[in-house]
Amino acid sequence: MDAATCLKSLLLAIQQYRDGGTAQLAAQLQRQVEVSSLKCENLLSSGQFLPTECVSGLVELAGNPNTSPALTSAIISLLAQLGSDDASREILHSNYNLTGTLAAVIHCHSSTPGEPLVLQCLQVLQKLTYNSRTFQFTNYIHDLIGFLLTNIQSQNDDIIMPCLGLMANLCRDNPSVQCHIKSMDNVRQFYRTLINFLAHNSLTVVIFTLSILASLTLNEKVGEKLFDAKNIHQTFQLVFNIIVNGDGTLTRKYSVDLLVDLLKNPKIAAYLTRYQHLSACVAQVLGLLQSKDPDSAATVLELLLAMCSVAGLRSQLCDVVFRPSGPRLRAAGVRQGGGTDGGRGLALLQWLNSPVEGAEKCSLQTLQLLNELLEETLGAESVSESTLSFVEVLLPVVLGLLKGPDLPQGEADLRKHCQRIAHVSTLLLTLCSEDSSRSLVSSQVSAQLCFAQVDGLLSCCHGNSPLTSLAPASSSDLSQLCAEALLKTLELMSKLRQQVTDMETSFYRMLQDQRTVTPLSLALTSHHREHVQTALSLLAEATPLPDFPSLVLGESIAANNAYRQREAELSAKRVAVQGVPGLRTGSSVAEVSSGYRSVGSLVEKIQNGLELQEQTKDSPLSDIIDVYEQKLAGFASKESRLQDLLEAKALALSQADRLIAQYRLQRAQAEAEARKLAGLLKDAERRREDLQGELSNQVLEVERSKADMEELLQHNARLQRDSEEHQTLKGAYNALLNRFSESERLLKELQAAHVSLSKQIDTLRKNHEALQHQRDKLTSALQDREEEIGGLQADLQQRDGAVAGLTADLRSKEEALKEAEQKRRDLEETVDVLRKELSKTEQARKEASIKASSLELQKSQLEAKLKQKEDELTKHSAMIAMIHSLSSGKMKSDVNLSL
Repeated sequence: MDAATCLKSLLLAIQQYRDGGTAQLAAQLQRQVEVSSLKCENLLSSGQFLPTECVSGLVELAGNPNTSPALTSAIISLLAQLGSDDASREILHSNYNLTGTLAAVIHCHSSTPGEPLVLQCLQVLQKLTYNSRTFQFTNYIHDLIGFLLTNIQSQNDDIIMPCLGLMANLCRDNPSVQCHIKSMDNVRQFYRTLINFLAHNSLTVVIFTLSILASLTLNEKVGEKLFDAKNIHQTFQLVFNIIVNGDGTLTRKYSVDLLVDLLKNPKIAAYLTRYQHLSACVAQVLGLLQSKDPDSAATVLELLLAMCSVAGLRSQLCDVVFRPSGPRLRAAGVRQGGGTDGGRGLALLQWLNSPVEGAEKCSLQTLQLLNELLEETLGAESVSESTLSFVEVLLPVVLGLLKGPDLPQGEADLRKHCQRIAHVSTLLLTLCSEDSSRSLVSSQVSAQLCFAQVDGLLSCCHGNSPLTSLAPASSSDLSQLCAEALLKTLELMSKLRQQVTDMETSFYRMLQDQRTVTPLSLALTSHHREHVQTALSLLAEATPLPDFPSLVLGESIAANNAYRQREAELSAKRVAVQGVPGLRTGSSVAEVSSGYRSVGSLVEKIQNGLELQEQTKDSPLSDIIDVYEQKLAGFASKESRLQDLLEAKALALSQADRLIAQYRLQRAQAEAEARKLAGLLKDAERRREDLQGELSNQVLEVERSKADMEELLQHNARLQRDSEEHQTLKGAYNALLNRFSESERLLKELQAAHVSLSKQIDTLRKNHEALQHQRDKLTSALQDREEEIGGLQADLQQRDGAVAGLTADLRSKEEALKEAEQKRRDLEETVDVLRKELSKTEQARKEASIKASSLELQKSQLEAKLKQKEDELTKHSAMIAMIHSLSSGKMKSDVNLSL
């Protein structure tokens, strides 16, 4: 079922229920509402008759106390479905007063706050009032605020969260509602309840509570205590943690709104500038841009744009975005989004041309954010290499937005196209403000691209473009958008005309085009200062050109001024114009009745003509029948058109009657509100007189206390100076005490290390003396044996050649013994070096212990080798004794060959 058929069926069911009001008609209407699927985009903003009539009837039935709760719930669900986008929600809020209707429903069921219908109304109201202004004089808003205050202080957890969210929406940027809440009697109890909610285990409840407190108490004593220098850093950390680690888009949106509201306070903005974890928090927030959720990305970009409005934060944002990712950020616990340098910048770039549905808003926000950041960075004394490398990566993506894969079709696409070109041109103009970045832009921007963009925008402005043509009913702001985008592009061409080939020729050619007159005249008569200044600079460039249409420009400016004057005159007559449809209804009925009479006379003439033809038979009968058939078809079509017009006018008349009834009801409510306000005004006057008397008494007391206050201030100043000096001395004392304790601890550690090293040195000295004594014994024994071996060798030389082989073996053993002696000497040198090294500072104690252990190992090895040599010498001595006994036949008894 298409949208038109669904709307007609729904409107018929609404009219039948309004006329009858029976239970059967109510059930039929509820079924029709439940099966209706009205998901067409721009259905409410189209201004057509059927959607307007259906929504008006549904809102009227929802606000009727006699409507059943089931039907009311179904109607509210359908209306919430209609308000799925921001534009539709704004229309439901402002044009159809859905907020007042839902407040009336809640008022009717306020005795049962836990009812599903009440919860449904609260949830729809929370979506409806988000970022929308609600006046306190709207129907039932006072009752709604009282209902919210009562249930926020209740113990029902199911209703506390939607009540807090709705209260946060009503209080934000709404001074009238804030003043009404502050004037209530139980506001202090309400503040205490909210402060208790700050310890709630739900982060959403905490954020709602902080938002309400920021709206109501930020500029009061309670707010100064809550958001002072001691607590504000914890608040910053909490908000950033919820933004980064929040479990839903709703909580993240309210967290960002809270931080944006806090940044509007100069004192809190200064606190955030000095916040020590700001860079790490911003890096984590930028990491959220790597997701594919356009809602989260739009929320993050909104926060970054709000932070750019603070001068002290803009430079820190530039430092985080354009600084390459390094070890310092990773050590601080920042969640890294990319593995290469410039990962955060790339996270911004991906939203410029993201294919995700709904990313157009994110693209414009990203362009605006990059414009702010690059304007800050390029305005510095020196531009970093990381910024220039980021600009090199940015330019192809931005120029790809100018080229555009598709041509805009329709007014909405044209609006997006003009906004995108205007933001891109503004960003490129910012890049042209610095020489190095301008050279990068000029190397990638071509004259053909700029010329094609200007030509396309001129065609759009004049309605003869292949891109699109403006509808007759299109608003003037679309023309302003086209003019703004066109002027920004022309200004970019003017900046680059000396650096880009053929850019100057294309620029002057566009200035002499007669189509530029319309956007120039719109900009010159605009109320935006920047547009006027840009148009004047372009006009100064175009005036000396020979073919510039100056006369046409003057006529266009005069026509714009006359049009605005005419609009101002007609604005006062719009009320009178609304009564025209009712007057035309009667004339339409007269036209329909005259059409019926003409059709009857036509039938009579046909019959008479047929009779005449039967008599005369001069002309062919078929031709006459064809003529009359054509006339009959024309009259039938005219009759159908008149019938449709009659039905439309009847519906318009019924709608006017309902509007009159609604107006009378609203007027009666307004009169009741006026009487109530008059009573409040009288009470306020009486209270003012009482307060005036109290004020005079207080003034006298104030004057008497001023002298005492001055003395106290002087004494306080002296005490403050003494306190500062005491704090300074106390800090110095604490620092010295810390240093002394640290030095004492180090001394004890060094003494313990010295004692242990002394013990090790004594042990090594004793071992060395024992080894020295053993070496002396071995040396004396070896000398004796050498003398004996020398005598034996003299005797052995006289023996026959059989003993020569044994002598050669003995010499080889002597050489091995000499090598052992050399190793012993090396060991002595090593021991001497070790003794010298042990006398050095305590820093070499570890090396000394290691070398001592190595020496012990060498000593053990040397002892093993010496023992082996002793065994070998014993064997050799035995062999020599055997040889000597064989040669002389006897052996001296006093020779001891053992070692």
